[in-house]
Amino acid sequence: MHKPSAIALLALLASGCMVGPDYVRPTVDTPAGWRLSEPAARDLANTAWWEQFGDPVLNELIGTALRENRDLLIASARVDEFAGRYGFVRSDLFPQVGARYDASRQRDVSAVVVGAGAAKVYNSYTAVLNASWEIDLWGRIRRQTEAARAQLLGSDEARRAVILTLVGSVSGAYINLRDLDRQLEIAQATAKARGESYEIFKLRFEGGIISLLELSQNRSQYEEALATIPALEKAIAQQENGLSVLLGRNPEAIPRGKTIDELILPGIPQGLPSDLLERRPDILEAEQKLIAANALIGAAKAQYFPTISLTGLFGFSSTSLGNLFDSQSKVWQYAAPITMPIFTGGAIAGQVQAAEAGQQQALFAYQKAIQQGFREVNDALVDQAQTREQLRAQKRQVTALEEYAATARLRYDNGYTSFIEVLDAERSLFNAQLQYAQTQGIQFQAMVNLYKAIGGGWVVEADRLTTASRGE
Repeated sequence: MHKPSAIALLALLASGCMVGPDYVRPTVDTPAGWRLSEPAARDLANTAWWEQFGDPVLNELIGTALRENRDLLIASARVDEFAGRYGFVRSDLFPQVGARYDASRQRDVSAVVVGAGAAKVYNSYTAVLNASWEIDLWGRIRRQTEAARAQLLGSDEARRAVILTLVGSVSGAYINLRDLDRQLEIAQATAKARGESYEIFKLRFEGGIISLLELSQNRSQYEEALATIPALEKAIAQQENGLSVLLGRNPEAIPRGKTIDELILPGIPQGLPSDLLERRPDILEAEQKLIAANALIGAAKAQYFPTISLTGLFGFSSTSLGNLFDSQSKVWQYAAPITMPIFTGGAIAGQVQAAEAGQQQALFAYQKAIQQGFREVNDALVDQAQTREQLRAQKRQVTALEEYAATARLRYDNGYTSFIEVLDAERSLFNAQLQYAQTQGIQFQAMVNLYKAIGGGWVVEADRLTTASRGE
């Protein structure tokens, strides 16, 4: 009866109460809906949305980034670090058992010194098992373990947040690259056409048909198009360099797939504001930080109470190796030390205050992350809707300017107007074409931002590709 009673007592002590507040998710003021409703929204938040662009090259670039991006590799290594910390902290919940073996030989010359005889030689052999266990009566270790687990989960959510940002960054960088490619095509085509026109104007000037003023106006138009090309080529090279780093590579040329005109605009994902609390990794990471900070309050408060430990030792000690494991050589010891703070000069109170302040900071950071998430989704919804309307208007503007430029050129050739009208029409058309190409990129980027902002199961899909690349 004694042994079961002792075990029951130990179990009771180990399962004692935990001081400090238990975590309860804070009440969040969630809006009923988004500021802008989208009747065409579909349940696409859990799909690999980047595949909707219909560009295999983009799919391959994203796959490469998920395998080789350095920020993602750093985030994965950080998860492993926190997993190790969690295992280290959690180990204190269990008894710590060790073994020790000593063998020594000593020559004692004290007898020679006092003239009592020859020096003596002593042998000593010891083999023992030792164990120690801190009884977590007030939950200090359990609270620390709770905090370590939340930090581990938070680090994994941080890694998923890197995945979310990475997929969006690669998609946006590739779209911007194809947008710049399109602008360069427009500039090169315009420069070629204006160069041909300039050659004709030089012949007409040499023939006395047109004035030097008209020739100069035509040349200025040609040089304007030429000046646009180097700036676009520089932007393309820099964009390729930035995209290369996202892929985990040194700067190099980036392969191209479909043109920006051929890319398919992804559908609009649907979701309620309350979904963000479970979809966005950054919000989930902020909540795990709040859980950890909340648990550390209990760990700090537990220091006010006594610490109870169980220690024990059992083994054998002998002066002869052959007799080491005889029954007469047994040694044992057990103890139950209890320590309790009496005066710490405010050290524990300071730790409790710091833990409570840390919890408040984590709470406000969690609330801020939610508000920022709501803002980003609303901004992305407004961005893509208004950009869509802007693109339609610019398309109509380009069509109108094409007609204007053709009419102005015809009127000039027939002597009804000066070259100033042609100059104005073609310059306006060139600028409108560039602006239309830029807005195309903005529209695609707005959709990328919407998928990033709304989060969703697509992060899990991207994470699966990352895990598969590591062979896990």
